[in-house]
Amino acid sequence: MFLKSKIKLAVILVFSLSVLSLLVHLYLATSSSGDLLYQKISMDDFLQIGQKHYLKILWGPILSLSNLRPYADPRKDYPVPSETNNRYIYAKVYGGFHNIQSSICDLVAISRLLNATLVIPEIQQSTRSKGISSRFNSFSYLYNVDHFIEALKNDVIVVKSLPTKLKEDRGKGKIETIQPQISASPRFYISKVLPKLEKAEVIDLIITDGGCLQPILPPGMDEYQRLRCRVAFNALHFRTEIHALGKIIVKRLRASGRPYLAYHPGLERDKLAFHGCAELFQDVHTELIQYQRSQLIKHGIIHEELDVDSMVRRRNGSCPLMPEEVGLLLRAMGYPPNTILYLAGSETFGGQRVLLPLRALYTNLLDRSSLCSEKELSLLTGQEKFLPPSPPRISSIKSENELIEEWKKSMPRPRPLPPPPSRSFHEHEQEGWYGWVAGSDKEPPPSPLDLRMQAHRLLWDALDYYVSVKANAFFSGFNNDGSKWPDFSSLVMGHRLYQTAASVTYRPDRTTIVELFDTILDDMYYPRSNWTSLVKQHLNKSLGLEGLVKQSLMSKQTSFLSYPLPECSCRISKVGAASIATATTKSNVSPTKEMDECPEWMEQDDKPDSSRDNREDDN
Repeated sequence: MFLKSKIKLAVILVFSLSVLSLLVHLYLATSSSGDLLYQKISMDDFLQIGQKHYLKILWGPILSLSNLRPYADPRKDYPVPSETNNRYIYAKVYGGFHNIQSSICDLVAISRLLNATLVIPEIQQSTRSKGISSRFNSFSYLYNVDHFIEALKNDVIVVKSLPTKLKEDRGKGKIETIQPQISASPRFYISKVLPKLEKAEVIDLIITDGGCLQPILPPGMDEYQRLRCRVAFNALHFRTEIHALGKIIVKRLRASGRPYLAYHPGLERDKLAFHGCAELFQDVHTELIQYQRSQLIKHGIIHEELDVDSMVRRRNGSCPLMPEEVGLLLRAMGYPPNTILYLAGSETFGGQRVLLPLRALYTNLLDRSSLCSEKELSLLTGQEKFLPPSPPRISSIKSENELIEEWKKSMPRPRPLPPPPSRSFHEHEQEGWYGWVAGSDKEPPPSPLDLRMQAHRLLWDALDYYVSVKANAFFSGFNNDGSKWPDFSSLVMGHRLYQTAASVTYRPDRTTIVELFDTILDDMYYPRSNWTSLVKQHLNKSLGLEGLVKQSLMSKQTSFLSYPLPECSCRISKVGAASIATATTKSNVSPTKEMDECPEWMEQDDKPDSSRDNREDDN
């Protein structure tokens, strides 16, 4: 009996000590976290948006860039163009939204250089598509024509059409057509194009590569760089319907009084094929990329082998960050799971399959289709003609021996295996893109409906461009891709840098990010704490001067609009501006230039609206 009492007493004592130890640990944890909260975070570290407060470290402003202001006005003698000008430039612009946006800015600069009148360019991406609403005349499919003409009246004379005689000559094929190479020099236009223009009074320019003038112009041509900024950021206003719907989307994203982050994946089939990133995907998507890559090789755009090691390309930074990786980066930065994310871009190759991990991390992942009704989106396209559905593409019936041989030969290939001889084709395996990938080596020509969808992509990209520029924060999955063409994300980042430099715009170095992910391949969702610290350190640096220097080295060489500094900006004071001038000089982009001081009327506004909530910009 005495022994049992001792045992009970020992058990009670051990239990009491355990409870006491637990209480002590809880007290220490609570008190230490409380000290961290109240000692490290003060109200100065918060940004007021609406009636709520959010951490500045996540939503800005970036203090090292807060003294930059947009300033693209002429700085020297700048004569108004002559009304008696009788030389005309007529241009056709091919490509996607970012190609069109960049090319038009180059065309205006060329017209000023040659003292020529610019005819409103044709956007062939829309006019080539069948069934597009007759209400739009090419350029007006995206942009406000009247505003474009009025905004450039002191820079270039812009007209809606050619004079009657020249229009007749052009219809008869009497006008010479020139297709300049991408990034052609001003000397090319002075020596080669101007003599033909003086002789014929009008020339046709065919622009296909997203730019017809070199990004970095020779010394002494700063006014032409500023002209590009005035075109891109002031003259190219989207037409009324796009602008109105863009404002509605931004309003709905901020309806709860919370900020939002715009994310552009950059997962486009052409870019993935160009860089050889097929192995990042699986099954049929790999085959689709490989087919596109073979076409680029066939047309001489790529001078490489068809099969390359995608993992090597990924480590070199030539492939986009996958949505799952971006979600983990944002979580490491401290963005909570209920953060509002806006998915930008008319194409996300791989569809919902590649977005599922990101949706699991951030349930508030929204896009234009989830924020707008079909009726609201249809207002952008206008009344279009009815197009009958495309007939199903049925593969030819193959014999049993042919199926057996194809089954044997298809084993090492990335394309989906054909059904075994014992099973017949299902309907979904015979129709559409799955059918031709699984059963044919030749992609069928686009149907009229496909062409119409290509034109609609211009509208969706314009809408997403507006929403991305307005966002409280922007993250790009793929920019500065090393190709010679401009890209959507770089243009957005350049616009944000010009309009509000202190806004949160992440400029991640993909080579560094991939190295970080390679260290946690086996434990991506539970990385060690020092990994999170390294991610924060890198991404926070990308927001400021260090990120700007890297961006200038990588993107300005291919597109001036992606880094319009220092030509199109000014500093409101000398305090803190020396570091920006030094960083710009070290980048070797403009080695002898310093940022100009802003005019006196700008000095009065020394608090930039970095939260972007109240900013009303028409572009």
